[in-house]
Amino acid sequence: MTTGAQTRRPLDGVRVIEVGQLLAGPFAATILGYYGAEVIKVEPPEGGDPIRRWRIVKNDTALWWYSLARNKKCVTLDLRVDAGRQVLRQLVDKADVLIENFRPGTMEKWGVGPKDVKTTNPGLIYARISGYGQTGPYAPRPGFASVCEGFGGFRYVNGFPGQPSVRPNLSIGDTLAGLHAALGILLAYIGRDKSRHGEGQVVDVAIFEAIYNLMESMVPEYDSMGIVREPSGSTLTGIVPSNIYPTSDGKTIIIGANTNPMFQRLCELLGNAGMAQDPRYKENSNRVEHQTALDELIGQWTGSLTQADVLERLEHAGVAAGPIYSVADMLTDPQYQARNLFETVTIDGEPLKIPAIIPQLSATPGRTDWPGAALGAHNDEVFGQLLGMTDEMIAKLKQDGVV
Repeated sequence: MTTGAQTRRPLDGVRVIEVGQLLAGPFAATILGYYGAEVIKVEPPEGGDPIRRWRIVKNDTALWWYSLARNKKCVTLDLRVDAGRQVLRQLVDKADVLIENFRPGTMEKWGVGPKDVKTTNPGLIYARISGYGQTGPYAPRPGFASVCEGFGGFRYVNGFPGQPSVRPNLSIGDTLAGLHAALGILLAYIGRDKSRHGEGQVVDVAIFEAIYNLMESMVPEYDSMGIVREPSGSTLTGIVPSNIYPTSDGKTIIIGANTNPMFQRLCELLGNAGMAQDPRYKENSNRVEHQTALDELIGQWTGSLTQADVLERLEHAGVAAGPIYSVADMLTDPQYQARNLFETVTIDGEPLKIPAIIPQLSATPGRTDWPGAALGAHNDEVFGQLLGMTDEMIAKLKQDGVV
């Protein structure tokens, strides 16, 4: 689907079994598959992963699916029956990595928990994603991203003072958990070969902990000073100026001129170079105390210019600033194009843009080989070629409703 399609990738030869659904586990597997891993996605025979039908659906398939399930070999197994679990066990025994995001205890109930599979595949890296982790009093609780974003601290600081917390229109908790899982898997994979003599380990990722990992200096600030960081709208507590400002054509821009040299350049643009030496604004700590007055001064200046004009002046002066983009803006911006952030796949004979995945690697870049496949599209390939099942054996599984 992309140029350089034969370039070797860093995870070529790594086999990943993805068991689970929705977002956190599948997103971790998407990352690994983009960089070369063979990802075998296991779905229930009836309906498959719910994301196949979530959000915007075209021709009975969610457009999200083509991105999230790219490069994955899609097979079906009914894990509620013993025959399905036996096939899963065979797949796991031939894998380097297993990713699951069921509620804790589910895999153990099915006889494919970490202790079960270690006897036959001691090198397996077993990645587990759940709302609250595999241990602790809350482990059994269901943990969707929305709940865990609140429990992990993000929702508390996201919003405006005195108003209910705000949720960004994204499943940020799931995505962050997927990123942390991919990182944990790669760390465990490196460690397996360098220090553990080929022995695998469990990667335990909690969605709330992925959120908690972003909480910067909140813990030491509270522990030492009793300070609880509160929501602050469009500003960033303790760093000034960093805010959204209006322009004369009814648009807005973001300015982040919080280093002293950059603030000096901003003051020059405002026509008041001496303000950078004013005791009220000279250092960041001073600017924090007088944030409201400073933001009003900046807003008066930006409000007298169009968005294009003020951004041009700020760029020329070397002040960090930018617009607030929608996806429509992204698709027409030359920087996005120059960074190759869109890939084109073909769906039912029509081109479809999906997002590229970062980071960008100079020698072994990732790529999309194919978009998300139909339910059970790779059953015959995986069960026949990988597990050595005959056509009759696969037909019997189909007859029994296992696949």
